[in-house]
Amino acid sequence: MKIILILGAGLSSSSLIRYLLNHAEQENWFVNVVDQDLSVAQRKIGHHPRAAALSFNALDPAERKPMIGHADIVISMLPARFHAEVAVDCIELKTHLITPSYVSPEMKALAEQAVKAGIVIMNEIGVDPGIDHMSAMQIIHEIQAKGGKMDSFKSFCGGLMAPGCDDNPWHFKFTWNPRNVVLAGQGGAAAFIQNNENKYIPYAQLFKRTERFEISTFGEFDGYANRDSFAYRKTYGLLDIPTLYRGTLRRPDFCQGWNVFIELGMTDDSYKLSDSNLMTPRRFINSFLPYYPSKSVEEKFKEFLGPERIQLFDQFNWLGIFNNEEFIGLENASPAKLLEEFLIKKLVLSPNDKDMIVMYHEFEYSIENKKKKVIASMVNIGEDPVYTSMSNTVGLPVAIMAKLILQEKFITPGVHIPIQPEVYTPIMEELKSFGILFHEVENDL
Repeated sequence: MKIILILGAGLSSSSLIRYLLNHAEQENWFVNVVDQDLSVAQRKIGHHPRAAALSFNALDPAERKPMIGHADIVISMLPARFHAEVAVDCIELKTHLITPSYVSPEMKALAEQAVKAGIVIMNEIGVDPGIDHMSAMQIIHEIQAKGGKMDSFKSFCGGLMAPGCDDNPWHFKFTWNPRNVVLAGQGGAAAFIQNNENKYIPYAQLFKRTERFEISTFGEFDGYANRDSFAYRKTYGLLDIPTLYRGTLRRPDFCQGWNVFIELGMTDDSYKLSDSNLMTPRRFINSFLPYYPSKSVEEKFKEFLGPERIQLFDQFNWLGIFNNEEFIGLENASPAKLLEEFLIKKLVLSPNDKDMIVMYHEFEYSIENKKKKVIASMVNIGEDPVYTSMSNTVGLPVAIMAKLILQEKFITPGVHIPIQPEVYTPIMEELKSFGILFHEVENDL
């Protein structure tokens, strides 16, 4: 019997756990699911005979190492900053590891040790990163196989609300870690290459510099640049490509509204507010507006927006940001933390809500003195607030990757991301059965 250890049973793990349990009998697996809240792990496994719910401090090596030592593979759904620590244990105990997160410098530094230990450490195998890599490499390799030369590659992905559930003026609700949304784009300028020119967008400009896309039957989307697109020239084997640009999709009006939070300073996580425990939403936003005793908070906010952005007022009013009746309720919190706590009360999934993952790839290439363009798009609708599209598109690739490793169909040791045909081909093929598939259109330029 093969033992699978899952560390973390949060929002993105529901579909992962369901897939593994559905295949446990046939594949002879036993699945241990660990969460700091035992009831969360218990809900995810139900009464399945080939699963156990456990609760211990997965961040403590002394507590997690015995369980890793008894596992054949570990799937870390912990916050990204802890993956490298788990990887160190997996190397020592010669246990394979999968994470859906970006390869950190600390993880990359473990590559040689992973090879020596003979284990696979597969990262970036969720949706973005993950399905974006696999779907892109599949098409890039097809273009190269027929003699094409890549001239441009743009890729965007976003987690949004499905049509019919898009019922607020922000066109957004949280389906994954809210903190990651609030802090998105911080930590350095977005960097990409366009027509052989290096381009940089600092955080203060990020949500202003957007690009508009339209996807058939699903309408318009705005894309803003991800942090570092330069690295993907090497990752994708496109060292001389003139244009490479990766970004995130939102509905129109979100980016414009979010930029107001940035301009005010409400997404800053670098300092604490001494009176954060006393903050109502109204007092919170007023803290970042000028002092005018004769003007209301609403008047000052409208002046801050100016006539060119006054239409955004209704978005903020809908949030309840001018409410002075209840406290946000956090002590010693940064502006970003207070904003997160405030938003999660408003941008929460309702019982009948369905989310939507949208991915858009744009390829331009040259072949036989002709220029061609391929647009590949994927739209996936979630099932419900538990088995969301975010959970499906993150969890299913992770689960299928675990199956490939346990079946010894991919056992190349080292630190990897899923850009190999022996990885992306079977995963992308199986994802089609879950409605996760791309529609391609090719035209001459």
